[in-house]
Amino acid sequence: MKAIGFKEHLPIESKNSLVEFELPKPAAKGHDLLIKVEAVSVNPVDTGVRKSGHGILKQPKVIGWDAVGIVASTGDKVSLFKEGDQVFYAGSFKRPGSNSEFQLVDERIVGHAPKNLSIQQAAAMPLTSLTAWEALFEQLEIDPHAQTLNHNKTILIINGSGGVGSIAVQLAHWAGLKVIASASRPETIEWVTKLGADQTVNHRQDLVKEVRNLGYKYVDFILELNDLDGHWNEMAELIKPSGRIASITENRHPVNLRKLTQKRAKFAWEWMYTKSFYQTPDMITQHQILDQVADLLDKDILKSTLNKTLSPINVLNLKKAHQLVESNHMIGKVVISALE
Repeated sequence: MKAIGFKEHLPIESKNSLVEFELPKPAAKGHDLLIKVEAVSVNPVDTGVRKSGHGILKQPKVIGWDAVGIVASTGDKVSLFKEGDQVFYAGSFKRPGSNSEFQLVDERIVGHAPKNLSIQQAAAMPLTSLTAWEALFEQLEIDPHAQTLNHNKTILIINGSGGVGSIAVQLAHWAGLKVIASASRPETIEWVTKLGADQTVNHRQDLVKEVRNLGYKYVDFILELNDLDGHWNEMAELIKPSGRIASITENRHPVNLRKLTQKRAKFAWEWMYTKSFYQTPDMITQHQILDQVADLLDKDILKSTLNKTLSPINVLNLKKAHQLVESNHMIGKVVISALE
């Protein structure tokens, strides 16, 4: 089968930053599904893994952590899917990615693809939906079904127009929270407002002043999606006593949790790959979350964040997608599909 990956950690403009090569087609065993990939999305994690590292790899590394495809065959322990099912998933950090004709994925981290969306619209959703869902409803411990209680609570989402932010704004709105999303450009302000943000603030300004100018001394929850180091002091000041903060971004400096001591506030990390990386007992929750996300998409409660489509899946289009993501000006998601 054909696959696209890299052996050297190079700038995307370099000729060998991404290359096509042949791999043996894998066979499904145990809980694995063999999936024929139809569409993929590119996320910041793709560009980060491609760029960071040294030396030349012995074998090419296949990346890609968002896909829609058809189940071609199943392992002997598979019970959630059958051949011919259309599925969507983000995959595992420990296994070859979706930038190939076929891919093996554990059924417990795969969802049934939404029925009312195109493959391109669906491929934009798995990684960001899982991250946003786990951050809000597991790490921040918000009850998505307590809409009436949540109406009195406020969440600040820092970087609301990015991939994860675009889903988090919608899910927080669906859960009944008052949503303040940070955005710094007219087009990103318009984007987050359309997705359900009640109010916006500019993360390039002093967030404490920005939030307090809206009339809030503190907020109940903060979801940090960009520049933890730069916003830590602001978050420590803005979080309500006994409030909760979650972050998905890497930090260069140690997080000073002492700043939360008097407020008795909680801080949690969200890493979407944790469950599959450590094969945790609750790994199947990712299957359940994706099925719920598909249902919300089919009911038009949640909207796809697809914003650009390229076709077909080849080196040239994957390089274009990586460049778009690396520009840090991407609103929503870019998807590459095998079909027009």
